[in-house]
Amino acid sequence: MKKLIAFLTVAVMLTFGVTSFVMAQVDTAQAAQTTAVQEEAAQPETLVATDDAPQSFHQVLKSKFIEGSPGWMFPVLLTLILGLGLSIERIIYLNLSTTNTQKLLNKVETALEMEGVAAAKEICKTTRGPVASIFFQGLDRHSEGLEIVEKSIVSYGGVLMGRLENNLSWIGLFISLAPMLGFLGTVVGMVQAFDAIEAAGDISPTVVAGGMKVALLTTVFGLIVAIILQIFYNYLISKIDGIVNSMEDATISFMDILVKHKNAKK
Repeated sequence: MKKLIAFLTVAVMLTFGVTSFVMAQVDTAQAAQTTAVQEEAAQPETLVATDDAPQSFHQVLKSKFIEGSPGWMFPVLLTLILGLGLSIERIIYLNLSTTNTQKLLNKVETALEMEGVAAAKEICKTTRGPVASIFFQGLDRHSEGLEIVEKSIVSYGGVLMGRLENNLSWIGLFISLAPMLGFLGTVVGMVQAFDAIEAAGDISPTVVAGGMKVALLTTVFGLIVAIILQIFYNYLISKIDGIVNSMEDATISFMDILVKHKNAKK
C-alpha cells in the first residue's frame, strides 16, 4: 500500500509538472501570436517572403497537444504517465525475478548430496526470484514427506504467480481508458462544432474547424497512448509466461532431485 501511495504521488507530481510546462508553452505561443499580429497590423503593406523552418517532432507534438485542447489532453496524458510507471515497475520486478534455473538446480542438488537439506535451503534463501522461493518452501517441508512437499509447492506457486501478475489489471484499465477519453473528446468536439453551426446559421469550414480539430486530435492521442501501453502489456504477459514455464519445469526437476535424494538415504 505504501508503494502504491508513493507511486501515485510521483505520478501526480509529474502530471502537474507537465501541466505547468504545457500551460507555459500555451501562454508563450499565444503571446508570440499576438505580437506577430500586431506587427503585421502595423506594417500592412510590407510583404516579407520567408520560408517556414521545418519543425521537429517534439515541436509538432507540442503544438498538436495545445491545439487539441489541454482540458481533454491532460487526462489522456495522465493515463500515459500512470501506465508507463506501472509498466516500468513490472519490467524491473520481472527482470529481478528471472533466475538461471539450471544453475540453481545444480547447486541445490550438489548441496543436498554433500551437506544436506540445511545447505540447500541456505542456497535458496540467498538466491532471488520465485523459483528459489519455491525450492526453499519445498525444502522447508522436506521432513514431512514428498506428498506434503508437492502440495506446498503447488500452493506457494499460485501465490507467486499472483505476485508476478500484480498491477497488470491497472495497465489494462489504462489501455482501455485512453481511447475512451479520446472518443469522449471527439463527441464533445462534434457537439461544439454543431453548436457553432447553429449559432452562425451557416455551414462553413471556418465555423466547424475548431470543434473538429479537438475531436480528431483527442482521438489520435488516445489511440497512440493505447498502442504504447499495449506494447508494454504484451511484453509483460510474454515475460510472465516465460517465468511461469521456467517455474513449472524447474519444479518437476526439483521433485526428481528430492526423490533421488530420499532413495539415496535408504
